[in-house]
Amino acid sequence: MTMPVVQADAAARPPRIGLLDTARGLALIAMASYHFTWDMEFMDYLAPGTAEIGWLKIYARAIATTFLFIVGISLVLSSTPTIRWPSFWKRFGMIAAAAAVISIATRIAMPDTWIYFGILHCIAVLTLIGVIFVRLPLALTLLVTAALLAAWILDNFGPPSLLRSSFFDPRYLAWIGLAEMPQRSNDYAPLFPWATPFFVGLSVASIAVRTKLPHRLAAIGTGSWWPARLGRHSLAFYLIHQPVLIAIAYGLSLVVPPQQPDPVETYLRQCNAACVKQQGEPLCRGFCQCTLDRLQAQDLLTPLQAGKINLENNDQVQTIAGECSAEAQ
Repeated sequence: MTMPVVQADAAARPPRIGLLDTARGLALIAMASYHFTWDMEFMDYLAPGTAEIGWLKIYARAIATTFLFIVGISLVLSSTPTIRWPSFWKRFGMIAAAAAVISIATRIAMPDTWIYFGILHCIAVLTLIGVIFVRLPLALTLLVTAALLAAWILDNFGPPSLLRSSFFDPRYLAWIGLAEMPQRSNDYAPLFPWATPFFVGLSVASIAVRTKLPHRLAAIGTGSWWPARLGRHSLAFYLIHQPVLIAIAYGLSLVVPPQQPDPVETYLRQCNAACVKQQGEPLCRGFCQCTLDRLQAQDLLTPLQAGKINLENNDQVQTIAGECSAEAQ
């Protein structure tokens, strides 16, 4: 007895979609361009905090959203009609190992801002969560996706810190994404809110495989384009591109040394970059300008920027921060 055509199509393994590989490759290029901005900031060609505020902040979030959306789609496609466990565990092991290498390397090179839960860590954990959901009813995946979207809207447009607590501030809990003031890191991508685009991709792909959409998209082509070829080697590109870019930035600094940044502009950018991670930009502008004025009035700005003042233990700085926070509110 043969299977009906519709059932056979539903059970068939989806074709490789060149358009998806192309989108992943273009996202990698965008990521590299953003990281090079960070490298130029690191080498003092750009003022501190440049890569973390304004349109660059939006650019970085758009790139991360695209990546995690594609990861969700790819997990469903690679798990249809059944999960190929050897390939799954091989891929997961590579991602987890790469995340561990990045944590160890940055812990040695940048102990104050090391990457304890970056984008690769997030992808590794979401992959384990997602592989469970691809076997569960679609209705449950859609329900979780809707809940995550609602929580994201509430977190961004609802009362401040409604979903967050200082209980989650330590690194061993900050990966969840509900911390009020997480420990500083050069790449921080906690499960919330970044599970949201992943589950959207999971939901979209789960619906798509029940139709002929993957086959129609595969027919569009683009699989031979160089961005698509790049997209098929995303992990290798991720690991290699940053050492190459930082080497280029460092080499440039030897040939054309950067100018010394303005201390006032430097402070405002650093303050805003740290503040906007938890508060809105209008409030942060007022807070940072207030603290700048008072630090200058008390001759504390220069020693603060020189690292001679401990922010957490200095009573004068803490008093200024408390007063300016109250005024900004």
